[in-house]
Amino acid sequence: MLPAPPRTLDELLERARALAGASVDSLAWALREEGVGAGTHSKGKVGELIERVLGARGGSAATWDYPELEVELKTVPVNERGRPLESTFVCTVSLLEADRAEWETSWVRAKLARVLWVPIVRTGDRRHVGAARLWSPSAEEDRVLKDDFDEIMGAIGIGAVEGVSARVGRWLQLRPKAAHGAVRTPAPGRDGDDVRTVPRGFYLRAVFTATLLRGSG
Repeated sequence: MLPAPPRTLDELLERARALAGASVDSLAWALREEGVGAGTHSKGKVGELIERVLGARGGSAATWDYPELEVELKTVPVNERGRPLESTFVCTVSLLEADRAEWETSWVRAKLARVLWVPIVRTGDRRHVGAARLWSPSAEEDRVLKDDFDEIMGAIGIGAVEGVSARVGRWLQLRPKAAHGAVRTPAPGRDGDDVRTVPRGFYLRAVFTATLLRGSG
């Protein structure tokens, strides 16, 4: 039987910390014993597995993984030294609303307001859960993220979406986010008309998530 959603932040963090050291395969096996499918052959499947084990209920809806607590759950693949192996997806970007978007009321800021980070440590072909951390951005972190957001959304708003590469932004970056290369979505064009482009998403750079995972709390 899947666990009920945690009622408090302390309960959520206690559950997450109790998983430290557990192998991904053992957690998947335990769910299969309960009659719940839990493949683990991809990063997305591992994330779904941890969500189920920790009682997340947000799913793919436009809300947090723990709506009542307003907490987002992020699993991060890391190497044996705790270094993230890739950037972390936060949310999709509404390109047509870029010229009106403000950091203070943005969905990306709401998603990052309180995050439970759960590292997944890879040792050869084996994976186990690392030490979880509940994080909220400091005033300085929020300022840097805002600067990145404003730079990225400002460029999109004036029709320069194709010029915004993953190199733009100190911690927050824009990257393609689509099921396949044929997917297109509207975005502002330089001449005032909409153009069709690949959907984009906000991601956190691995260098930033590395500092978060090293923090205490």
